[in-house]
Amino acid sequence: MALESHLLCFLKPWLNAPAWRVAFSGGLDSTVLLTALVYLRRQHRLPPLSAIHVHHGLQAVADGWPAQCAKICDGLGVPLEVVPVQVAAGASIERAARVARYKAFADRLGEDEVLLMAQHQDDQAETLLFRMLRGAGVRGLGAMRVSRELGQGKLVRPLLAIDRADLESYARTQQLEWIEDPSNASLVHSRNYLRHQVMPVLKQRWPRAPSSMARTAGHLAEAQALLDELAEMDLLAARAPESWSWLPLPSLDLSVLRSLSSARQRNALRHWLAEFTLLPDTDHWAGWEALRDAAVDATPRWRLEGGELHRAGNRLWWLSGPWLEAVEGAFPWKRRVTTLALPANGAVSLEGAMQGAFEIRYRQGGESMALSGRGRRDLKRLLNEVQVPGFVRSRLPLLYLDGELVAVANLPQFDTAQVSLVWTPPV
Repeated sequence: MALESHLLCFLKPWLNAPAWRVAFSGGLDSTVLLTALVYLRRQHRLPPLSAIHVHHGLQAVADGWPAQCAKICDGLGVPLEVVPVQVAAGASIERAARVARYKAFADRLGEDEVLLMAQHQDDQAETLLFRMLRGAGVRGLGAMRVSRELGQGKLVRPLLAIDRADLESYARTQQLEWIEDPSNASLVHSRNYLRHQVMPVLKQRWPRAPSSMARTAGHLAEAQALLDELAEMDLLAARAPESWSWLPLPSLDLSVLRSLSSARQRNALRHWLAEFTLLPDTDHWAGWEALRDAAVDATPRWRLEGGELHRAGNRLWWLSGPWLEAVEGAFPWKRRVTTLALPANGAVSLEGAMQGAFEIRYRQGGESMALSGRGRRDLKRLLNEVQVPGFVRSRLPLLYLDGELVAVANLPQFDTAQVSLVWTPPV
């Protein structure tokens, strides 16, 4: 049949994958996709096929869906994995459910395995229209990508060129049964409103509106790919190694970004930051400008959803996870211990003779060291002297011997005893 021929042609690049796994809601779209693949494998050699059903538990009626999905899969001879997830509370339950769903899929994909999702042409058109109404940029208006990385494998959408009417026709011809989600009829959800109230009006005047809109999304996705290439070119020099090679943090040379136009700065940063965090919309980039234009001796930061962008001197640093946690305390060093783990701050080890009562502390202010040939010097001035980034200083481990500061982590030029402190910062 035409649908199966389309799938065979479309999925050729992934025929050698270790496995194909279908994201199976039990609805019409995923039931058609799974059925067509089962029929296809009767005539062609395909990777092992299985299905994954994510159970969100957001509706009472949904509690019966895993059993219905199992019945469909049993009839097709396809193994099914049901994955219950917890949906985080928040302003958008749809978004939280989506995050939980994709995490479940990513966690279960083995290396080079392919997750097949059943979004179709009408879904693509609705996505474009929805994002346009929200003021999305080129990346967002590229809508859903045909394929992308997910976990250790790939997410592939083989039906984006197929309209829903063709899927419905296939389902009727094959006399398929599927689950009807009652929430799909609710106009409270914006996507449903577009599907039931807006798209029918558009198609009445422009019957090919979904395919035209999907084609527009394709053009915009191609434009975004070109912008990504430009960003990689602009970031090439900015990614040059920095002085602090022991800091396991993403960073960029600010002077390189400053040499670009404002639009190219934002394009490069969007591309770089996309790996770490959700990005603000176009109207909320004042934080970047404030950070970029701050005085040389300032220590500005730009708070984003997934972490913070810091500036130290002429370099940008991305901080997240443990780097945003405060560190405190003093940690005595027992003689037999070779490596000391520090809460939320990696670990330290000693190089040299270990004699006396050693202790790890953090800066409190007012520390000083007695350096050979230089007399006693304030630690603050010493750190300024070697230009240690400001965000590092409060968590830089300090080594005390019998109550006297004798070493600063990873700065052996300031050792005052026959011992150095080596710090492996948190990743």
